[in-house]
Amino acid sequence: MFNLLRMDLYRMKRSKSVYVCFVSMLGVIVLCYLMIYLLVTPEGQKTAEKIGMLTVYDSDGNVISDPEMRMAMIEEGNSLLEGVDLLDMFRESNMDGGVYNVLFGIAVALLVCADYKGGAMKNIMSLHRNRWPYIGNKLMAAGILDFVYLVLSFGFNCLVNLLFGNMVPFGSWGDILFYLAWAWLVSLAFGALIIALCVLTRSVTVGVLGAVLGGSGLIVMIVSRFLGYFHLNGWVKYTIYQTITYGPSTYTSLEDLRCVAVGLIFLVLYSAVSITALIKRDI
Repeated sequence: MFNLLRMDLYRMKRSKSVYVCFVSMLGVIVLCYLMIYLLVTPEGQKTAEKIGMLTVYDSDGNVISDPEMRMAMIEEGNSLLEGVDLLDMFRESNMDGGVYNVLFGIAVALLVCADYKGGAMKNIMSLHRNRWPYIGNKLMAAGILDFVYLVLSFGFNCLVNLLFGNMVPFGSWGDILFYLAWAWLVSLAFGALIIALCVLTRSVTVGVLGAVLGGSGLIVMIVSRFLGYFHLNGWVKYTIYQTITYGPSTYTSLEDLRCVAVGLIFLVLYSAVSITALIKRDI
């Protein structure tokens, strides 16, 4: 059974797309810290002023030389980090906007759809008559990749914060572990959705498109806006996108475990869809 898992892990290790997606996550983190550095720190504000970030223009494109307006912009920038810790920065840079799920989903889509190239899927299914071990191994591979992505990207987040002079405090280890645990489960459920799309369509394009539209929350926002006119958008808070974006950073009550329930339900649902699709369709 674990031969498939070893094959997937070996493929991930040698896959350029896995590293490209990961480096893209790290790049977003660096950009987020760089923007905060330019807006908040005295040294960064001097650089921002030199490159025109703190320059105000009127309607005719002329520079407005107003010290009070400039000070207001600086004070607004300084307020950005009030009450913000390392976990908040990690969420703002990668998780809450959907960047993580988009890139993780793309990596999963490319991993799954690689089996359909060159007739590899026929050979795999001829050796594994039962379909659930195949999906189970794909989910385990996705879970391992998800874990590595989350841990390393958060570690990189800590490193970048250190390089920028510890702009934000570390925070609580309990909060960090709680958040990473449920974020791993919910993002894995999103990976199960991408696996289901790839198995149903056997298309890299559909898998990648699903990762972009689903991970960014575009589909959720469009459907929610339409159904909102009929007051039928209460379901939105139970979606993967909304859970990742607005889920708790601290455990305070059983209500905070709703994110775990969302992750488990969608993980089981999309896994069942994938297995059913493999059983019903000819390879």
